[in-house]
Amino acid sequence: MQQNDVNQLIQAGLQALQQGNPSEAKQIFQKLINNGIQNASIWLALGFAHRDLKETVEAQKAADKSIELESRNPRAYILKADLYYDRGDHQSAVAYYRVALNNAPPYAQIPNDLKTLLSRSQHRCEEILGRYTHYLENLLENESKFAGEAGRRAKDSVAMMTGKKQAYTQQPQNYFFPELPNIQFYNSEDFPWVAGLEAKTDSIRKELKQAIKSAPQEFSAYLKSSEDRPQNDFHGMKDDDSWSAYYLWKEGVLVDGAEELCPETVAAMRDIPFPVMEGRAPNILFSLLRPGAKIPPHTGLINTRLICHLPLIVPDGCGFRVGNDVREWKEGKVWLFDDTIEHEAWNNSNEDRYILLFEVWRPELNSVEKELVTKILESVDEYNSGAA
Repeated sequence: MQQNDVNQLIQAGLQALQQGNPSEAKQIFQKLINNGIQNASIWLALGFAHRDLKETVEAQKAADKSIELESRNPRAYILKADLYYDRGDHQSAVAYYRVALNNAPPYAQIPNDLKTLLSRSQHRCEEILGRYTHYLENLLENESKFAGEAGRRAKDSVAMMTGKKQAYTQQPQNYFFPELPNIQFYNSEDFPWVAGLEAKTDSIRKELKQAIKSAPQEFSAYLKSSEDRPQNDFHGMKDDDSWSAYYLWKEGVLVDGAEELCPETVAAMRDIPFPVMEGRAPNILFSLLRPGAKIPPHTGLINTRLICHLPLIVPDGCGFRVGNDVREWKEGKVWLFDDTIEHEAWNNSNEDRYILLFEVWRPELNSVEKELVTKILESVDEYNSGAA
């Protein structure tokens, strides 16, 4: 068969499809295939003809053959997805629609008819996923035994399974202690010292205001450049005083003058079970976030601690995210979070935001593990300093 004849037959078959004559199109494309002239496009066109003739099994086989010959052809995957969708197998349909969407070329290179097909595919995925999510959420809502903390975690698992939430995990930059749970925010009621600290909010806030008035120079950029380390700036905020700190304890040492200026705050912090590591911890500070400042998404250094905030001066428009959980600070209410899970903060107000920031041991660690972690991290510093 001459190439001109082949081209004419292909055009005739496509025209028959467009004119609503699938029987003629089927005969033409089958004739080409029987004569050994076949490619992904011919098999796909045959699949469309079978589909229009309600010959579902044959249409699926033709789509499979087209995919076998051209594995990244979104049209063939959409045909398969449509066949599953039409017979009510929506789970399989979504699987193939997603492959089609993932295999689509850059938007500017997509022909208009394919854009329409891809848009319909996306809409059907969202429609099916929405019904599925609604079904699962109703299942949990209608079962009283799924209330409380267990219910919250179950609902989060559904949100992650259906793509409404992302599964965030610990990503410490320096030190990872294995087999600790991925918990974004901890329940503050599980920490017996929290209520006592919250009760001292007013006196701590009073000392903060005195520090702002009498020692404003003590607030300096939270992240500072260091000559003995490469100048990678993952936060984009090194030496930027829009995120500033006034330290009470820094790298395990009570800062000179801190107790004289903030005696009640220092006394209150002595009741907190913070890590004690020579040259490392505790770190306790007043954290300042200036108007319009944003701390971009990042993760902390080690996963054996939790970071705690006691909000002291928080104007409207300030917020915080850990993983999927977005919250607003409430003055006088402590929260604890795992800073090795991606988190960020912002101050969209016209006023400064201040919190008391400190660290405590993770509650999952027993006394022996805490001792071992302390020994490991202190030994790292000893080795790096040449003392080992």
